[in-house]
Amino acid sequence: MKTSWLEQLFLDQLNEVGAEGFEREHKFLKDRRFRFDFAWVDKMIAVEIEGGVWNKSRHTNPAGFEKDCEKYNLATKAGWKVFRFGPTHVKKGNAIVFMADVLKEEE
Repeated sequence: MKTSWLEQLFLDQLNEVGAEGFEREHKFLKDRRFRFDFAWVDKMIAVEIEGGVWNKSRHTNPAGFEKDCEKYNLATKAGWKVFRFGPTHVKKGNAIVFMADVLKEEE
């Protein structure tokens, strides 16, 4: 899958803080195509970067929104903690600060 500029920014931020042990595009259910943008599989923690929230995109149309709901509900049911961040969270650095704290708590 193609990496969005927002996912690349978050990846750069993860590297800057020395975050380790994550996978990109982790498929978390064998029988579904759903993938997490970033996943710490051993901790069952996932990050989703929600890129198209201010314009027409897959995340803001009704069918895409419904699919996202299904994905996040199935992930939670399977025991995953899923953290979702929009463009402003990533650009301002709030997402990386939050996730660095979450990962520190999980050590």
